[in-house]
Formats: sequence, C-alpha cells, structure tokens
Amino acid sequence: MKLFQKLLVASSALGLLTPIAAQATEAVNVEEMDSYRRNSSKVKKFDSNTFANKISEDIATLNGRVDGIEARQNNFEAGSFSSTTTMDGKAVFAVGAVDGGDTIGGSEALSFAQVYKMNLNTTFTGDDNLYVRLSAGDWGSNFTKKPGNYHIEAKNTGNDFKLDKIWYTFPLGDNATVWVGPEIENYYMMAATPSIYKPGVLKAFKLGGNGAVFGASTDGGAGLKYEFGDSGLAMSTNYVGKGSKTDSGILTDGDKSKIDTMIAFTKPQYHASVTYSKQHAGWDAHEYYSTELIHGNVGTVTKLGASANADAYALRAYWRPEDSGTAMPEISVGFDLISFDNHPLNVSEGSGYFVGLGWQDTIQADDRIGLAFGQPVKATEVSTGTLDEVNPFLWEAYYSFKPNDSITITPAIWGGSDVESSTDEDIFGAMLTTVFKF
Repeated sequence: MKLFQKLLVASSALGLLTPIAAQATEAVNVEEMDSYRRNSSKVKKFDSNTFANKISEDIATLNGRVDGIEARQNNFEAGSFSSTTTMDGKAVFAVGAVDGGDTIGGSEALSFAQVYKMNLNTTFTGDDNLYVRLSAGDWGSNFTKKPGNYHIEAKNTGNDFKLDKIWYTFPLGDNATVWVGPEIENYYMMAATPSIYKPGVLKAFKLGGNGAVFGASTDGGAGLKYEFGDSGLAMSTNYVGKGSKTDSGILTDGDKSKIDTMIAFTKPQYHASVTYSKQHAGWDAHEYYSTELIHGNVGTVTKLGASANADAYALRAYWRPEDSGTAMPEISVGFDLISFDNHPLNVSEGSGYFVGLGWQDTIQADDRIGLAFGQPVKATEVSTGTLDEVNPFLWEAYYSFKPNDSITITPAIWGGSDVESSTDEDIFGAMLTTVFKF
C-alpha cells in the first residue's frame, strides 16, 4: 500500500473511532450489538481501494465543474473587449452665458451644454495601436461660434452617439512612427506638442493658436514622424484631405487638403518648433482663431473658393520651471503667418499671435491657474484695393481644481473685442465646466 493511501486509511479509521469513543460512557445495549453482529455481513468493508475510488470520483466531479465555469467565462468574454483593448472616457457638463453673444451668432441666455466621449485603444502587436473615439453631445449655438466662444470640449451631434475619430498607428523601425486613418486631423500626427498651455474655455488657444496652421478638420489622412534618437530633435509630415470622402478623391487638383511639416526640438523644460503648411483647393479650417476676412466668410462670400491656395508658418515655443507650485508660470507663445493665392476677398497676407501662462499646484495639489491672450489671425495685406480689417483680441482666465482624482471643476471667464469682423463684437463670458473622467 502506498504511503498516500495509508494516510487516507489511517485518517478514516480515526474518524470511525471518534463516535465510538464519544459513546463509551453510555450504557451498553447488548441487543443492538447482537443486531449489529447479525447484519455485519451487509456492511460495506473499507480498504485502500475504497478511498482511491472516492478521490477519483471527486476529482472527476471537480473537473466537470471547472469545465463548466470556463465555458461560461468564454461565453462572457466573447461579448466583451479583448484583453488588448482598453477603454477610458469622460462626461462634460458646462453652464454659462456670454454678454454680447448675440452679436456673434449666439445669444446672451444662460445655457447648458454637455458631451460624452469614449476612447478605445487596441494593440495587436504590443507596439501598434488602433484608436477609436465615440462622442455624443449637444452644445447649441451659444458656445460654438468661432473664434469668440467655441468651447474646448464642444461637440454637437444632437446627442446622437457617433464615430468621431479612428486611425491606426504603428512603428517603422526604431525611430519612426506612422499614422493612417479615415477620420484623423493633422495635429495628431506632429513631431511634438507645440504648446503646454491648457485652455480653460476657448479652443482658439489650443496648440498655441488654432488658426493659420493648426486649424484642422477631421478627414482621411496619413502621417510620418521621425525622432533622432534621444537628442530631442524630431520631424514630421502629414496629410489630410476632404477629397477622401468625395468623388474628387485624395491627392487630386480638386482635393481640399492640407500638408503640414514640422521640425521640433523638445526637452523636458522647453520646446521650439517651426511648422510649414501647404493648403490646397480652398482649405478653410482657420476659423477657430482668425477673422472673417481671413477665412472668406464676409457678406455674400462663403468660405474660400476652390481656386484659393495658401502657405502658412507657425512658430511655437514654451518653457516651464523645474518645480511646480511657485510664482513662476509656464510660458507658451505662438506666432502665425499666412499668404494666399486667389483669395476671394483679395487677402494676400495675414498674421496672429498667442501668449499663454499657467501655474500648477498653486493652492492645492493638481490645481491649475491659466491666463491666455492674443490676436486671432487677421489680414495684413491685400492684393488689390484697400485693406479694411478689424483689430481682434481674445483673452481667458480660469482656475481648475480636482475634488478627487476623477472630477475636474473649472470656473472661467473670457472676453474679446472685434473678435471677428465688427467693432460691435465685444464679448464677455463666464462659465463653469465640470469634467468626469473614467
């Protein structure tokens, strides 16, 4: 008999002796003992095979239960994300009003707005990524007028849940990264992020001025970035074209498109870059940070014509202190230049600038104070006739804090003068934005 079987027999024998010992003090019933003797031939005898068989039966039963659990788990996983897919998202509530909002196409009424976004990231090799963003929102007209009050979180889908972004990125060798997708914007494919200022309200202040170069549109495109080792130097070039969704197709004369090329030098504390943008066939995504004269939307003229082309440059730089929580702010600056051919309003050149200041961890951990101001891109020269342009100016100030790790609350004010086309367009707004991240 094997040792394991002997141990089982011994433990079982002890178990049988226990009730007998417990009843040793009770009176002996001879009749019952005789009955037990007469029926002893009917009692099943125990040996090592008895316990071995019992263990085999228990193991078989246990394996059957495990198989059932695994089957149910597989059925559950078949309807859920794969192990290489992650999901995060946010819900945004905003409430505010704009004095003078009726002069720029909205109203002065106190209004609510909301958006819900989900980000899905899936890797197939460990180095690549398929990105998908789904959004649903309703921002009305009070916070979506460019450039004066277009909110940084604005997304107006009529509350329908829609595909917002989708692209695939993968490495090419050790130093290069490739993007390609049917729904992407140029600024997602840059060599480096050109600004560390985080807007509190206005999308106009994104990327150091979201105007002549970085003003974008979500369409089909592709891009390539190359990093020169750990030197901090990087280059990128990317293309986005509206022809990808029309009969004109991409890379054709009729494709309303933009090609951006950036050279950037970035270190942990500072950054400097220059970006050249070639805009073709009436590319007109300048409205986030430009006047009406620039994007050709004055009077009966709507947008830039198909024959209008442009060359634009964006100079960007930022610096931040080694430690947060001091009186010294982060500083981001930007300057844009643009020149046109065949502009419908005879504009030949334009320019704009941006300055953004930020303080982190000033009052409590993870808070942020932001202050930004600048001139939206405006016309500075015309090819014929007399230049008749406004002097636009925008600014914002905000305080952002976190009551916990998942919620950010941002009270903000902003304003501007001659923000787009008229001296009557002076605005002042106040808003409370709450972001729930998950």
